[in-house]
Amino acid sequence: MEGCLWTTAGTLLLASLVLSSRTARSEEDRDSLWDAWGSWSECSRTCGGGASYSLRRCLSSKTCEGRNIRYRTCSNVDCPPEAGDFRAQQCSAHNDVKYQGQFYEWLPVSNDLDNPCSLKCQAKGTTLVVELAPKVLDGTRCYTESLDMCISGLCQIVGCDHQLGSAVKEDNCGVCNGDGTTCRLVRGQYKSQLSANKLDDTVVAIPYGSRQIRLMLKGPDHLYLETKTLQGVKSENSLSSTGSFLMENSSISFQKLPDKEILRIPGPLTADFTIKIRYAGAADSSVQFIFYQPIVHRWRETDFFPCSASCGGGYQLTSAECFDLRSSRVVADQYCHYYPENIKPKPKLQECNLDPCPASDGYKQIMPYDLYHPLPRWESTPWTACSSSCGGGIQSRSVSCVEEDIQGHISPVEEWKCMYTPKMPVVQPCNIFDCPKWLAQEWSPCTVTCGQGLRYRVVLCIDHRGMHTGGCTPKTKPHIKEECIVPTPCYKPKEKLPVEAKLPWYKQAQELEEGAVVSEEPSWEIGKWSTCSLTCGVGLQTRDVFCSHLLSRETNETIILADELCYKPKPSLVQACNRFDCPPSWYPTEWQECSQTCGSGVQKRDTLCKQHLADGSLLELPETFCSTPRPVTQQVCKNEDCPTEWLLSDWTQCSVSCGEGTQSRNAICRKMLKTGHFVIINSSLCPPLPFSSLTRPCALGTCTRYNRPVHKQSPHIMAIKKVYIQTRKQKKLHFVVGGYAYLLPKTSVNLRCPTRRFRKSMITWEKDDKRLISSAHITITPYGYIKINRLKPSDTGTYTCTAGPVQEHFVIKLIGSNKIIARQPAGIREEETMRKPSLNEALRTEEKHINGILYNGSKAENRGHLVDPSRWYDYIVSRLMQYRGWPGENLESWEAQESTERNISSEEDQSREYSLPFTLITEQKRLDDIISNLSQQPEELKDVYAEQLVAQLAHEVFKSHLEHQESVIRASRKGADSTSVEHPVHRHVSGFTSSLRTSSAEAFLPTSVEPVNGLHRPHQKPAILRKISAAQQLSASEVVTHLGQTVVLASGTLSVLLHCEAVGNPKPTISWAKNGEEVKYNDRMLLQPDDSLQILAPVEADVGFYACNASNALGSDSVSIAVTLAGKPLIKASRATVINTESPAVTVDIGSTVKTIQRANVTISCQVAGVPEAEVTWFKNKVKLSFAHHLHDGLLLIPNVSLSDQGLYSCKAANLRGEVTESSQLLVLEPPRPLPYLKDLTAVLSSVGTSTRSVLTSPSGTNMTVSPGSSALIGCAVDGHPTPNITWLYSGKPFSLRHRLLAAGQVLQILNVSDAPDGEFSCLAQNEAGLLTQKTSLSIQEYQWSVDKLMACSASCGHKGIQLPQLRCLLDGAEVNISYCKEKPKPALQPIACNRRDCPSRWMVTSWSPCTQSCGGGIQIRRVTCQRLTVKGNSVPMSNEACAQASKRPVDTQNCNRQPCVEWFASSWGQCNGPCIGPRLAVQHRQVFCQTKDGTSVSSDQCSSLPRPLSTQNCWTDLCGVHWRVSLWTVCTATCGNYGFQSRRVDCVHIRTNKPVMEHHCSWRPRPANWQRCNITPCENVECRDTTRYCEKVKQLKLCQLTQFKSRCCGTCGKA
Repeated sequence: MEGCLWTTAGTLLLASLVLSSRTARSEEDRDSLWDAWGSWSECSRTCGGGASYSLRRCLSSKTCEGRNIRYRTCSNVDCPPEAGDFRAQQCSAHNDVKYQGQFYEWLPVSNDLDNPCSLKCQAKGTTLVVELAPKVLDGTRCYTESLDMCISGLCQIVGCDHQLGSAVKEDNCGVCNGDGTTCRLVRGQYKSQLSANKLDDTVVAIPYGSRQIRLMLKGPDHLYLETKTLQGVKSENSLSSTGSFLMENSSISFQKLPDKEILRIPGPLTADFTIKIRYAGAADSSVQFIFYQPIVHRWRETDFFPCSASCGGGYQLTSAECFDLRSSRVVADQYCHYYPENIKPKPKLQECNLDPCPASDGYKQIMPYDLYHPLPRWESTPWTACSSSCGGGIQSRSVSCVEEDIQGHISPVEEWKCMYTPKMPVVQPCNIFDCPKWLAQEWSPCTVTCGQGLRYRVVLCIDHRGMHTGGCTPKTKPHIKEECIVPTPCYKPKEKLPVEAKLPWYKQAQELEEGAVVSEEPSWEIGKWSTCSLTCGVGLQTRDVFCSHLLSRETNETIILADELCYKPKPSLVQACNRFDCPPSWYPTEWQECSQTCGSGVQKRDTLCKQHLADGSLLELPETFCSTPRPVTQQVCKNEDCPTEWLLSDWTQCSVSCGEGTQSRNAICRKMLKTGHFVIINSSLCPPLPFSSLTRPCALGTCTRYNRPVHKQSPHIMAIKKVYIQTRKQKKLHFVVGGYAYLLPKTSVNLRCPTRRFRKSMITWEKDDKRLISSAHITITPYGYIKINRLKPSDTGTYTCTAGPVQEHFVIKLIGSNKIIARQPAGIREEETMRKPSLNEALRTEEKHINGILYNGSKAENRGHLVDPSRWYDYIVSRLMQYRGWPGENLESWEAQESTERNISSEEDQSREYSLPFTLITEQKRLDDIISNLSQQPEELKDVYAEQLVAQLAHEVFKSHLEHQESVIRASRKGADSTSVEHPVHRHVSGFTSSLRTSSAEAFLPTSVEPVNGLHRPHQKPAILRKISAAQQLSASEVVTHLGQTVVLASGTLSVLLHCEAVGNPKPTISWAKNGEEVKYNDRMLLQPDDSLQILAPVEADVGFYACNASNALGSDSVSIAVTLAGKPLIKASRATVINTESPAVTVDIGSTVKTIQRANVTISCQVAGVPEAEVTWFKNKVKLSFAHHLHDGLLLIPNVSLSDQGLYSCKAANLRGEVTESSQLLVLEPPRPLPYLKDLTAVLSSVGTSTRSVLTSPSGTNMTVSPGSSALIGCAVDGHPTPNITWLYSGKPFSLRHRLLAAGQVLQILNVSDAPDGEFSCLAQNEAGLLTQKTSLSIQEYQWSVDKLMACSASCGHKGIQLPQLRCLLDGAEVNISYCKEKPKPALQPIACNRRDCPSRWMVTSWSPCTQSCGGGIQIRRVTCQRLTVKGNSVPMSNEACAQASKRPVDTQNCNRQPCVEWFASSWGQCNGPCIGPRLAVQHRQVFCQTKDGTSVSSDQCSSLPRPLSTQNCWTDLCGVHWRVSLWTVCTATCGNYGFQSRRVDCVHIRTNKPVMEHHCSWRPRPANWQRCNITPCENVECRDTTRYCEKVKQLKLCQLTQFKSRCCGTCGKA
């Protein structure tokens, strides 16, 4: 509820009785017998406008004049929305009171014209209306749409000022008692323009604060609303049904009728409303709208500017600033200029600082404007030529505010300085009289008396004064002759053609019509104005104007002359047009530079809301004024792809927690595409990256060792990881723990355990995990070693040396007589072993066990994860000892050797030259590599690989022994002849190398035949020996490896050697490729003599897959090896494009682009390398593929390919060191195929014309008949994927005829089919999947002459009538233009006589005689006779009666030259007192006017053809004997500075009398200056300070640049 205080009638009675507080009675009240008015009562309402009253008492027993109660309005504030209607509250108060025995819910009945102040209510849901109270409460509105209120049951008038009895109303802008200038009426109409890609459109944007809005839509479309508050909140209303509703606190009424929609909003709007239309039907709709729009930008007068002088009298001005009512801020003046209703206040000018200047200043501070200096003034340039010579044009000029200094120099200043007077107009209309127009006279009689003839009329060019003149446009001239038909039937056949007029009529029409228009002088010929260049603002129109001369009136032939030959001024070539304000629209600026030079950058631009005004200026407006969608302000640049770059990860943490360590990081080669996305590419495409950029040293704080003295570091055993094989009998051998030893029985062994930071006497020894105790056979010394005397089988086992917390082992095994390693079987005692004569049986068992591991091992063991690797060592050593490729090996078995050498001393042994060393030594890691390699080979090739690897190991071991032997010999025999020693060395090496190569080449060919008796191996395709082993690191900087494994580059790697060995017959040729491209050898990439590839100083660019290719005449083989950095994954990628148009299956490497036919099986291979092993994941279009797809060992199978399989397939390999992705694009090809139709052909036909013939090609060929010279369209309807490229051929050759290609080449337009008389047109459709040829042929019809008809007779009577056969050009029986047959020979035509008979009698007339008077009215005559033309051609006179029967006799007399006779008349010359134009020289005038002979004055135009006398002339007069007289200059007002000046008196005086006269008499000479600056020199020691209190205002108004303010505000302006 409103919570208003209701006043009842009882309240008034109570108030009249209780009047305790009274004010003192005034004299007037006392005299008038009334007591003083009482205090005002409480308001009847708390909001929405109520009433309050005051009472007074009559103090007389008599009747007092006047009323004892008065009222006033109160609580004139709006009620909150939830308060409800005041009248409705009064009705609802009766809801709980029974009416006629039942309760009702009462609703108010408003706007009762008979009794608006009674409380009438209607029962809800019924038609029952009851008056529940005779009057409503005070303050209730009489009517809903009015401020008038009910008081004591009477309706009282209330104005918009809320005063009782006030008649003040709101204007249309909602301003109480306003004049309507704060808003403007906007009225307009919108018409829908249907568009296929446009579903809705904006009708009108109505800004915040608008009122009285009404829109009406007619048509099938539908209105809807969008709003935007000042805070930027947007909302929408679909206006789906009729009704009233609130939107952004604005009440809206909407009516939806069958054929129209009406929208009303009383306003004022509390948001910006946009009215839109949603298209709903094919018919157009129109919307009419009207509303009052507030003027939100208004002028506001400023305070006075600072005074122009500090003392002695100056002046100051006000200005006006533009104020935005919405944002409550000052904006640029252009915003106020936008509204024509806005009238800028004129500046006010007042005097200031009138106090005299103090003498201490030394000079009067004179600012530019005082009595010595005129105020700034408006100055204009001359008007431009009128834009149009007639019909209304415009001319303009520029107006600027200027100022004149002491020397008389004029310079432009700010416009506000001139605003004390109105600014002169800059545009005015001109030549507003009408342009000349053609005026046609009445038609003459028909030239024949019966049948068909001609008639003529006179056409004149009349100007705006009614004078016959020139200047009319020839193109719009009405015709002067036309055909006519006389209804009288002729006695002879009807004339077929009009008869040309005889001389009199034709000559009169021609002469009158051209007499004034065409002169013998050259004249300007003027073309039509072009369309306006702009639809609003200020557009331009142009036209052609050239000087021409008419050569012949009969032929109307003209010639173009130079402009100088036409005397009159040349008419304007340009004129302004559409000079009215444009609607506001968006103006985008130029695009800025792209944010990136490559890849996906963005470029931005500003878009401003501006309006082109009618004066040509551009007004910037707030964004809300532009209702159309804002243009885009940001777009993606069209850049190229960026060059490749390295993406470096962050550095890892230091490898140590204290001291010096290293940090590393990863590098990925990537490239930014023009789409803005990054792609990771092969690192070989990036510039080489030094390893120093991937690793760096790091130093942390010095390591501190808490609670551990320095001398108590952990013990360390210096073990040597080697394998020793004894080949010859020796007494004693020395070893160091850490390795394996395969020894002959009865050899004594010294086994050392060298330690650091541990006492040797504290070392303990174990054998097979049991503590050793010193004995006669095994001696444990206190010096860190043990002795084993003469080895026996029980000594085999693992010996462990323990030094505190650390241990090292040494394994000893015995070699049997057949070179098989023996192990002590479990459970056999030492004594039993000693009793066995031979170990062969046990050794055979052991060999079987090893072979079982090697050939029948588990999959895990095949991968090198063995439970007991020593068994593998045993196997390799056994194969090595059984190897028969040793140089010079021709001895018996080792057991025989043992018996023959038993008695030879060790010294003798050393002196003998055996080819093998006593002990073979190799690295333990070398055997580990061989084991790993063998474990990965297929079962059927393991034995072959083992033989080859053992041969390679023998070569390496022996070579190492020879190098060691050479160094010993060189050291022991200095200066001696070494030939005898070195010769066998070279011999052995050579022999061994050749035997090794033979065995290694044959090791892979178990089926190869040994060369016996000259027989060779059979021919065979190449096969590369696959040695899948880890890379052998000979040193920290050199890596040697065979094919089949991954090489991991480290920061210290200086060399990588890749071996490749192949077999085949003929011998294969070896070549190397990297990532599918041939390796380019250089000083860093070397090809060794044995076809190995060596990479020196590898860099990141060397990372990739290296393939060894072996080929001969029978085929080829290829094996790859991966070289990667830091163990990161590497994918073998290809950059090839594979196109498959036939094969049912295709296999490619990842990285390739695959283009294949449908239903083929595509396999994409993703070969991955990396340490540790990388996991492979497949993606399609960046979506991970599930395992349901055909994935297998790095292969992706896409079976039965269709168009849905197209896309980007990506293989991602990832391990702990990083990840890499490669992608292949799969495109499905579809060969070209014919289509039965071509949808683009219909669109082409509609654009070139439906009369053009068209045909489609087909594989079998089509045909079409066309007219010669016509155009034809040939369509090539094909489909395919990718879209086929179409080539057109004519007779099987490339196209050379005139043609056009339409619809992307699918339609061929032959511009002239006659260019191709015969031949076949064909279209060749081709794409990567195949090609298709379709063809068509055109047949051309022939043109031919026809003479089957006769033309009309040339005369209807007389002796000259002839008929000629009518010559027609036919095409397929139809008549066409005769020009088509011009190439054909014409048939001979013979004329035929016709209508040879006497003519009927006719009137014949001569030409008119000259007029008897030149003016004032005369007559002219002609002769009229009746004659008949005979068949012989004679003219026979006839009686007038013979002609009068056929037609009326023509007149023979007429009036002429009826215009009055006129002449120029001049009055006598006036006095010589005009303006002075020189010394004693003035101007005198007289009147010149046109009059008739009888003295009657007429318009001057009637005398325009006569020479006009002069109306002014120069004359001599003593009055102009004047000159300027100047006095001497006064003393300068200052001795220094910039403001000193001096003045003098300047007068205009008579030369003879020397008396002053008016200054305008001297105006023909320049006036001398009356003041000037002086003593402009700097004053010394002048203090820079402010000398006026207005300096802060000067600084705010930015007036410091002006000299007059700069010096007076030196302090403030200096800071600025």
